[in-house]
Amino acid sequence: MGTRKELLILGLLCVLEKCVSDCPLGFILQRGKCIDNDECVENPDPCGKHTKCFNTNGSFYCQCLEGYKSIGGAVNFTGLSGQCQDVNECHIPNICGDGANCTNVIGSYRCTCHPGYKEDPSFPVGCVDINECTQAETRGEHICGEKGTCKNAIGSYWCKCQKGFTNYGNERTPCSPLDCNNFNADSAPTQSLGGLADILSMMRNSCLALSDPTTASPGKADGEALLEKLFTATDVILSPDHLDSSEDVSGLLETLENSIRVIGPQLKRNYTKIETNKTDAEITVQRGKSRPTGPIHLSNGNASLDTDWLTAAGTGLYPGFAMAALLSYKNLEKSVNSSFEEIPGLQKDGVDPSLQIFSRVVSVVVSNPSTQNLSSPVNITLRHLGKEETSEVSYVCAYWNERGAWSTDGCYQQHSNTTHTVCTCEHLSSFAVLMARYPMKHTFGLILMTKIGLTISLLCLILCILTFKFCRSIQGTRTTIHLHLCICLFMADLIFLAGISQTKPVGGCRFVAAMLHLFFLGVFTWMLLEGVQLYRMVVLVFNVTIRPLYLYLTGYGVPLVILIISAMIRPEGYGTDEHCWLSLNDGLIWSFFGPVCLIIILNVFFFIVTVWKLAQKFTSLNPDLSKLHKIRAFTVTAIAQMCILGLMWVFGAFLFEEGPMVVAYIFTILNSLQGALVFIMHCLLSKQVRDEYAHFLSCICTPQKKRYSDFSSTNPSSSQSQASRSGHNTGESQI
Repeated sequence: MGTRKELLILGLLCVLEKCVSDCPLGFILQRGKCIDNDECVENPDPCGKHTKCFNTNGSFYCQCLEGYKSIGGAVNFTGLSGQCQDVNECHIPNICGDGANCTNVIGSYRCTCHPGYKEDPSFPVGCVDINECTQAETRGEHICGEKGTCKNAIGSYWCKCQKGFTNYGNERTPCSPLDCNNFNADSAPTQSLGGLADILSMMRNSCLALSDPTTASPGKADGEALLEKLFTATDVILSPDHLDSSEDVSGLLETLENSIRVIGPQLKRNYTKIETNKTDAEITVQRGKSRPTGPIHLSNGNASLDTDWLTAAGTGLYPGFAMAALLSYKNLEKSVNSSFEEIPGLQKDGVDPSLQIFSRVVSVVVSNPSTQNLSSPVNITLRHLGKEETSEVSYVCAYWNERGAWSTDGCYQQHSNTTHTVCTCEHLSSFAVLMARYPMKHTFGLILMTKIGLTISLLCLILCILTFKFCRSIQGTRTTIHLHLCICLFMADLIFLAGISQTKPVGGCRFVAAMLHLFFLGVFTWMLLEGVQLYRMVVLVFNVTIRPLYLYLTGYGVPLVILIISAMIRPEGYGTDEHCWLSLNDGLIWSFFGPVCLIIILNVFFFIVTVWKLAQKFTSLNPDLSKLHKIRAFTVTAIAQMCILGLMWVFGAFLFEEGPMVVAYIFTILNSLQGALVFIMHCLLSKQVRDEYAHFLSCICTPQKKRYSDFSSTNPSSSQSQASRSGHNTGESQI
């Protein structure tokens, strides 16, 4: 209520004052006189922001501060008719003069000199050129290098290099030496390695164009195009998937590393990645007046590099740039999976391991010319080509040295797991992880089992050979096949027992491996002939015998031909560091497993046809049951024999690949049982052979006098019976 009264009184006073005051607008009544009302003082900020207020008699007007203008465009205005906004002075042509950039700020602008220019008090507007050459000479600096001449230009400078020096097309980069003799095409690898001469010629032309300012411009090419040509030519060289010698490998690696050192500084981008069918490459470059700092990480699917820019640039004369590159070769490991003679000290319990490349080969290239003594070691992580979880394996970090061999000097394994190995190296080259596989330690029990089992097998095979040779009642084509099958198996087991582990001397080991190859192939070949004979016995009615000459030519000739061809193609594949057997590398082992698989497939076909024909004959109207039962028995024993021999070499394949211990025991058991099983199936289970054994034993055990009495008292009926039995046996022998 009180508040309403106060407002009413205030309103009445105002009305009374107006009614009483006769002063015009802009004036106020003071002591009975109308005087000017200063709006600029009475009202705070009457014109708005960025303005100045000017009072006039009975009124006022506004103007924008310097750097602003009215929206309406008028110079004078009131708070109701306009307001001020910033003026972008940088739109005014050449407001900062030559050699400067204009930057607008609220209410003003700022001029900044271009690189290569500086402010000069004698020039009120604009910047003047800096003579970097004179400035550097005054400070005693060689901004173009010791062999470069500095030439000033408006706002910049450029370096003119002497012949033999280059700044890689970057005119403000110091001149550094460039040796084009690294791309000499007269070296030995060039003659034997097709395509390398083209790379050397291309790089030599590019190098000469860089190092000689008088060279015609067509010889020059940008870095990206040159890099693409380099790796396209490299793919052509690596396309056969195998280089013939370590000299070829060294020549290719050295050429690529030298090429990257020339191409890298010419690349326009700071990071370049290129991938082809045979290579992967990542290149990073940093340019500037001072050495770059910080870490470097390059990575692809096969390897990664971790180092720093100080290591990449080196501590010598800084050429104005630093570069690091990681090259990965997708199939070069096949060509360098040897030359391990310079890797000593890997023995474990007095046993030397077998070595093989277990990662891609990678090259690390930096601009630092002193790569043999780095300021700090680099870390290279290499991905394994496979997984090996056995404890009999260790991983070794190695590099390819200038002598064309693997070495471990200055490279150490920092960490390894089943998929990767981290190598720390104090110098740079081409690197790989080597897998050192230690031979499986055969226990005393396994060795004893092998000796006892093979000795029993050899004794049984001797009995088989004597039986098939001298037992007249069973002579025939099938017996001849069994005789020579046992001879081959006897020789193979004997050589296996005596020489499978005798790896020294190398020549003797290769001879043992060749003989094992020959006789084991002979076993399977004679087994194939048995399958052919069974097929002929069932399918053909007449003339089922095979001439012995044809048997000998096939049984011994085919394995001998395979052996000769294999030895001519891969003579070094006979004998390994662990066993006197065929090498598992380069596919030589298939000169044994290939024919074995083919023989098993053919025998399976013959046995299927034989069983099918036998089933038909058993269901015929007038079957010769006696003969058919014998053929069925022969077929069963032949199939059992094939299964035992085939199964043994299934485990044998895993054995020579350093399989688990259980595989070695199974192989030894099957190998030891062969002779005994052949003796049981072909001798003891044959009634004719048992009769011959009984007759032979009776002749030995019966006294001479009684035997003469029995012979003289033989009656005609017994003689007739004996003749009848002999004739019956002769008929069986034809089978």
